[in-house]
Amino acid sequence: MLPHSYAVDSLSRSQDLASAILASTTPSQISATCASIDFFLQSHSPDQSRHFFSITFPILICKLFGFDDASSLPPPPPSQKPPSNGWVELASQSSLPDLSSKIFSLLSPNGTLMNSISAVDRHSLVKYVFPAERLPEWVRFMLSNEKYFRVISDLCPFFKGKVKEDAVQGSLCQIQLNVFEYYLFWFAYYPVCKGNNENLDSNSVKRSSKFRLENWTRSIRGFSGSSKREMEQKFEGNLYIQLLYGYLRAFVPIFDLGAHQPYRSSILNYSLKCDGSVIVRAEFLVNVFVHYWLVDNDFSPLPVNVCKSFGVSFPFRSMLGEIPPTSGLGEVVKLFVKYLNLSSVMSTDGFDNIECNESPRWRVSGGFDSGGSRDLVSLSPSVCSVGSWNSWIQRPLYRFILRTFLFSPVGTSMKNTSQVFSVWVSYMEPWTISLDDFAELDVVINGSSKDVRNQETDSQNSGYSPVWQAFVLSNFLYYSSLVMHSIGFAHKFLHTDPEVIAQMVLKVISLLTSSKELVDLIKNVDVVFHSKQAVSSKSELNSLYRIVPSIREQLKDWEDGLCESGADGSFLHENWNKDLKLFSDGEDGGQRLLQLFILRAEAELQGGDIAHAHSLQIIDSLKEKVSYLFGGSTVKPIPISPELRQPQHTRDELFKPRRVGNQTSSNVTYKGDWMKRPISDDEVAWLAKLLIWLSSWLNESLGLNRPEDNDVGSKWFYVNIPGDAVNLNGSGEIVKTLVCLIGSWLLMMGTTTTRLMRKHGLRINLRVLASKKVVMVLLIFVVFSVLKKACGLFH
Repeated sequence: MLPHSYAVDSLSRSQDLASAILASTTPSQISATCASIDFFLQSHSPDQSRHFFSITFPILICKLFGFDDASSLPPPPPSQKPPSNGWVELASQSSLPDLSSKIFSLLSPNGTLMNSISAVDRHSLVKYVFPAERLPEWVRFMLSNEKYFRVISDLCPFFKGKVKEDAVQGSLCQIQLNVFEYYLFWFAYYPVCKGNNENLDSNSVKRSSKFRLENWTRSIRGFSGSSKREMEQKFEGNLYIQLLYGYLRAFVPIFDLGAHQPYRSSILNYSLKCDGSVIVRAEFLVNVFVHYWLVDNDFSPLPVNVCKSFGVSFPFRSMLGEIPPTSGLGEVVKLFVKYLNLSSVMSTDGFDNIECNESPRWRVSGGFDSGGSRDLVSLSPSVCSVGSWNSWIQRPLYRFILRTFLFSPVGTSMKNTSQVFSVWVSYMEPWTISLDDFAELDVVINGSSKDVRNQETDSQNSGYSPVWQAFVLSNFLYYSSLVMHSIGFAHKFLHTDPEVIAQMVLKVISLLTSSKELVDLIKNVDVVFHSKQAVSSKSELNSLYRIVPSIREQLKDWEDGLCESGADGSFLHENWNKDLKLFSDGEDGGQRLLQLFILRAEAELQGGDIAHAHSLQIIDSLKEKVSYLFGGSTVKPIPISPELRQPQHTRDELFKPRRVGNQTSSNVTYKGDWMKRPISDDEVAWLAKLLIWLSSWLNESLGLNRPEDNDVGSKWFYVNIPGDAVNLNGSGEIVKTLVCLIGSWLLMMGTTTTRLMRKHGLRINLRVLASKKVVMVLLIFVVFSVLKKACGLFH
């Protein structure tokens, strides 16, 4: 037990540090405060540091990441933008390397703070309750339902032992974390919170169930006063990226779990009784990042077979809706995925013969206590068994990329989509990853310009080779189904920036055609997948039949709920996820869709103000790559004659919205593409759906969806009038005659107008009335009229 004087001194100094942290806003003040924190932790034992972690540490987290008033946790709701003076952001923005170095030294995995966290957690001195509103969205829904929160520890093992019932309100549950876990949760939440607030303009309409005035006026110039700050920093100039890499390198093994490495004296020196083995802690770190960044608002967050094994079914689809992943996460996800893919590189390229002292920073010490952590990893793929982290991120990353392609609104920024696309491409070509890619980050972490390259990695950037066949087969949907989804996305967003979209398509097709062995492998798997016989005359095909069931299972699980959705602008069919269409010869096959994309892109680029030679060169390169991929010499022209188009409506239906109000889009055959496009940000969604349904009903009732019959107009009908004279007696009969005459005239005009509209292919289109500008004008007019009448009655 501590003497009273020591306890009072620790408490008072912790309070002083908290005040100093709150008052630190300039670089000099922040540097001085970091030095004071470091000195305090070095001069106090773990028992004496208890007050620091109880009082000062939560305030330090808020100031580090800019979470509003640090004196009260949790931070404000996401709708309130956090201040931009967080220490991490300030260090990334400023041109003061000393400030970034000071903060990184304070938070580094082998620094004094992490050592103190390790010591405090070893004795279980401090526990935190993490605010539920800062958890991933799907976790929040589970914790709010008593039926689901009792099984969350079984469904998601990294929550095991952390879900507790609230001692004050027994009906509620809470997440209790130790210091290290508490810090990692906030660290992972920071880019999510930042992305949500920086992209509030594009996400507010979809996330809110109410239509507010500011949402309607946001797309009208002059009404919106907010401006989004663009992040144009490199990996090496971003303090958060440096910290993320430092934690991954220190806590997540990528090779040789039993070897020694420098961080042994730091946070990795936990006892098995406190935090479990090193591998369990690594699994916890990876799971936190996966669920915060990749899963988060996914309405199918867990594998289907896991949910079925526990007999649970989550109504996340109706709660979370069809919203894209949080934007702005591309850079951190790319580094995270790229680092984890290093495990595949090392296990594939035969790094077993590397001595421990040659590359110690890539190894993690400690053993795996299978007995003590069997329950924790029972539902998780084990790194020890597969030698790679790849299986941990396959499904979450696939759905992260696919949801970006399917659910991105029309007005979304192409910067975020380009970053997600870059993550996808980087994941598909792990053979291009080497330790050299992290050399500059290593310089920042090591504090020197030491050459970190390993001679045995110099030959690994030679491109695809047969040793990567297992990786491609286990991730085959990335090379097939996701390619088709990206083509649909390219068709949908071609009008936004034709050159950028064409470059994206060229990049993925170039990747697929980068090696003849890779093209042959993808084609052979496609042949086997669609083959009805289980035995082939070719021996290389026979060996691929065994992976077909796993591919079908992946296709059903990874695209769960995405392909049968009503995503606006989706080009997918009702039963799309039952088959792969990249090499299909049909109208909805990859070759035809790519040919159509090339024609559209070429027309868009040539139809611009200036047809740049570089843009046309992209189209020529794309034609060449597509011809090589599908085995043709040239891109075949697509038949567009009416005779060929009448019996086949597949291509016309590819780019229609899946549903229009309560009626499927197959029953709404508008001619203009404007009616088929997804609901944009400058429209009132519910009003647009209502007007589209009304337009559909009017067109169907008036027969505007049917072609004009030329024989109908050539027939005349005669009415025989009796010869006896008819006398009109009284004014009633005269009025009746006039009404009939006017009615006949109106009917004739309506019939003539309908016939002309049908003849020229015109349709009724009321969707224009759903524009926010029109609604605003009508709303202002109504309010003005009401106020005018009210003022008249008052006077």
